[in-house]
Amino acid sequence: MEKTMKTKETKTPKDPENKNGHGGARKNAGRPKGSRDQISIAGLLNTLDAKTNGKNYEELLIDDFLEARTNKDTQTTLKYHTLILNKVMNSLAKIEVTDTKDLIEQKQAAFAEALAKLTAIKTD
Repeated sequence: MEKTMKTKETKTPKDPENKNGHGGARKNAGRPKGSRDQISIAGLLNTLDAKTNGKNYEELLIDDFLEARTNKDTQTTLKYHTLILNKVMNSLAKIEVTDTKDLIEQKQAAFAEALAKLTAIKTD
């Protein structure tokens, strides 16, 4: 009786199929190199400008916000509040620190003292 050994076919890393025979890279799949988005920000703003007789985006945003408030549309009004506050808060949240001349001199003296201690450390 002669025994024959069956060999299992193995996939090489370059093989486009994965273990179960599905998926993997395909020739010419995906976006072509150098392709652009079909919609650009500049194009959107230019179209907006043309359709609104030159009204800028901020004016339109405020107009829509005020319309939502006038119509008592609470959900939309809250969305506008969130949108506007997220943009505005960065410019409103400022911390101003003012040091007096005496305080600056105290900080300079403390820094000089700490620096002197650091440089006096022996490296045995």
